[in-house]
Formats: sequence, C-alpha cells, structure tokens
Amino acid sequence: MGLASIGTASEGMQLCIFDLRRGQHEGQELDKILFFFPADLPFSTQLSVIGLSEGLITFTRIFSPEAACEVIEAERHSHVFYEAEPDIWMVMVVEKSKELEAIWRIDALREVLKEIHSLFMMFHGSIRALLDKEPSGELTRAHLYPFIMDYLRACQKRSPLDECCWDFLVGKKLQLPSFRDCLKERRTVQMLTVGREAAIEVQTLVRVLELCAGNTPCSSLILFQDLLVSTTLSPEDTINLFTYAVLRLTPHALSSGASSWSYLRKGNSSSHVATVSTLAPSGSVSEQFYGSRDTSPAGDNRYRITRPLQHDKWFKGKDGFLSTDIWGMDAGSLNVTTPTVWLRQTEERMYLCAYQYRSLTLILLIPFSSILNGEQGVSIVKQQLLENILCPPIEPFALVVSACLDCKASLKILKVEEKLSKGWGGENAYHVSGYRYLLVDGNREISRASPPAKVTTLTKESLLALNRLREEVDSEKSRAKWDNPGHDKDLEVCIRAKNNAWAIARITGGKELYMVLEKANETLLYASDAVEKFSNRYCSGAFSLD
Repeated sequence: MGLASIGTASEGMQLCIFDLRRGQHEGQELDKILFFFPADLPFSTQLSVIGLSEGLITFTRIFSPEAACEVIEAERHSHVFYEAEPDIWMVMVVEKSKELEAIWRIDALREVLKEIHSLFMMFHGSIRALLDKEPSGELTRAHLYPFIMDYLRACQKRSPLDECCWDFLVGKKLQLPSFRDCLKERRTVQMLTVGREAAIEVQTLVRVLELCAGNTPCSSLILFQDLLVSTTLSPEDTINLFTYAVLRLTPHALSSGASSWSYLRKGNSSSHVATVSTLAPSGSVSEQFYGSRDTSPAGDNRYRITRPLQHDKWFKGKDGFLSTDIWGMDAGSLNVTTPTVWLRQTEERMYLCAYQYRSLTLILLIPFSSILNGEQGVSIVKQQLLENILCPPIEPFALVVSACLDCKASLKILKVEEKLSKGWGGENAYHVSGYRYLLVDGNREISRASPPAKVTTLTKESLLALNRLREEVDSEKSRAKWDNPGHDKDLEVCIRAKNNAWAIARITGGKELYMVLEKANETLLYASDAVEKFSNRYCSGAFSLD
C-alpha cells in the first residue's frame, strides 16, 4: 500500500544520470550516459530521453541561468530533474496514468533522486571525482549501476502495515511513492523525544565514549529502535547516516539469522565472509548495463566495487559490535575490512563502527586520517571500546582507575537504554487521538507523523485531497524561493474534500503542519479551532529534548 506500481517498459518510467560535459562530439554521444534504467532499452531510446532532457535544461537556462528546470509536465509524461552536481543531472521520466494509485507529488519523486545521490556520495564520494579519477567513465558506471539497483531494493516491509520502508523494484514493476505517502516526508529524521534527565544521561554517555577512544576525535549517532536520540554530525550527514542505519543497522533492519561472529575472533569465518563484488568493465558492466557496448580501457583491469545497500550483510556478534563483509577482507588476515563513509560537511572519510545493546544502536565515526596503521588501529579502538562497555573485572591495582572509567561507560549504556525503554510508548507513542498529521521542522530536517497503521484508516478521497494540497504548497514554496536563508513566511490553507473531510496545511516559523480531519464535518471554524488546539499543545515541543 502507498505505492504506485508501473511497468518498467519504455512507456512506463526511465531513470537516468548523465554528464553534460561529456559526449559533445559526433559519435561520442553515448559517453555522457552514466546510468540508465531500464538498462535493456535500445541506445537510440536512451539517447532520445537524455537528448530531450539536455534540450530542456539548455532552454530553461536561458530564462533562469542559476536554476534550470525542476519539472516539465507534458501531455503524457512528467520529467523530474535534479542537478546532483555541477553539470551532472539525474532525470526521472514518469508516464502519467489514469489509475488512482499512480498519483504522486513531483517533490516526492525529486526527493528520491536526492536520496540516491546523497547515499551514493556518502559511500563513494562525488560522481565528478570518480570521473576525474577514471575519465572513460567505466569506473563511475561500475559503481552507479549496482548501487542504484540495490537502492531500488533497499527496504523490506516488516509487516503489511509498515509503510516506512519498501522495495521500489518488485520483479519487473517499479513502485513509486503515491498519494498515500502524503503524510510522510523523505530525507528527514524521526527523533525520540526524551525527558531532561534522560537527555543528560545520553549526553554523558556520548562524552564518555568519546573519551574511550583516547586522543582520536570521533563523531557519533545514537538511535533507539528506529528513532534518533543524539547526533554530533551536521544535518545533512545526520540524514544520510540515519537513513542508512534504519535500512541496515538498527535491530529491525538486521538479518533475522543470529550470528556469533566477531571481528576480534580469528579462524574459519568462511560462512560469514563473502568477496566484494568485482565487476569487469570490459565484460559484465558493459554487457549487463549497456548491452554489447564496450568503452572500457584496454587490458583486463577489474574494479573492486562495494555494495553497501545489499540485503542481509550486517550481523551482530556476541560482543555487541555489528560486522559486515561488504567491504571485503583485510589483506593478510581473516578479519573483514572496516566500513568507511564520506562526510559532506568536512569532506572527510570516516571509519564506521556500530555497537548495539538491546534497542540501542551506537554509531561511532572515526577519522580515516587519524588511524595511522589502518585496520590494526581500528581494531585497537574497537577493543578499547569493547573493554569499556563490557566492564572487565578489576584485578591489578594499577587498573583500578581505568576500570572505574570502564564501569562508568558500561553503567551509562545500561542506564540510558533502561530510561529510554521505560519512557518509550511504542509505535503509537506520539499518536494524537482524532488527528492524522505530518509535522516537519525544515530548519533541522526533522519530521514526525501519525503511525502508518493510523494513516491507513483515512479514505482515498482524504489522502488525494491532502496530496493535491501539498502540491500547491510545494509550488508556492518554489515560486517564493522559501529555501533561501532568512526567508520567513506564514501560510495556512484549508480545503474541503469530496467526502467532506478537511485537508489543512499550516506553515509558520520554519515548521510545516499537514493534517486531515475526517470528523470535522461542521464548519471551517471547527476545523481551524482543531488545528489551533493541536498546534498549541503539540507542535511547539514536538521535537524538543527537554
């Protein structure tokens, strides 16, 4: 539910990435194609889609040099544009359909493109940097194809009512966010609201764990269930790490199969270690992605490609650390290679270390440049953290001081998990009786919404009305350039749906509230009063940690 299903044939949907700086000479047009889905379309069709997109971009730049087109609405198709990097464009072409389930917001589709690029950059760096590293483009294509295909299968529903995650690609059908997702906001984080006492405990735990890493500076994220509790990262990096954690690292996302494997334990680990995907541009990528085309450099060069979005590749060991073989094996050892990610704010590569205790997931990010001896140095840091968390018994008198610090860290983890568990009310903890709503804090990229199971109680007419209302708000925000710093505008719109429900949007102080009221069937004043009561009671402190 909540997804519009369309075919992947040429008349259904295309997703492409191309570089305007490439393929400008006759006979080299194919060089500009970096990714195309479906990959089995004829090159003439691929070039036709990209040529049209390039023409639209060039034409609209005449009237808006600094911001080219974002969407072109044709009679049969919607063309959604996103300039991921200078002159590197992502375009989604979607066929319009009369089917009710195939109604979506353009901004929701653009958010899909933004999320693909942001996650790709977090693991592989910028597309332009890959092109500069290997100008033929085969290295870039070898990274993009498996990553995006894994992304399209990035989520798995945990129950029929779970609409927080989904597979975009099911068989030969691509499912896009539909009007049923109008009470959700992609590329935001969902935070756990905790009391002041618990917040102090969380911050103390963060400081203790940072001290456990010695002189090595590190950043951290703490999650409880699938909710963010604490972060020391920038908003953009927080969104990316939070998205990946919910997909792959939290208890809900981990493989159901138990694993006792540990990165500290050597020996026969063949059942847990798989080789990194190795794609040869002269064979598999060119044939699988571009048919018989082969523009690879001469020779039998092979690219080692990591696939961080693969399913069932993370395991929790008995020591509490999460491990994966996605990044391959450490040379000369049976230990797997520690995952690394790029941070957007600092443009720095970081080791990713994840520890899990019950419903608590702690993600530590250690600067790659600060670990001089590679995997051995990371293992030392992990060992120190592990010893602190496990709180080993005190034997030699000389270890009393350090052991006390270890116990302090261990007790903090226990205390934080206990406090958060006691204060957590489950999936319906933030449900407000009688309301179906979405609250977005645009300044901090945080959102909170009614539980999916509650949203499914709304009628199609109500959701369609809110979807149309959100489209109007998106258009107004785009025209007024609300994304500019310092912009502060208030807006409130209420519309009556065909089923006499009210669809309401209120924007003020950087926060956006979207709501459906199906029982407010008296007057507009009744609906306005209901929204006012909700805003006064819940919106002001919805995201506060106080």
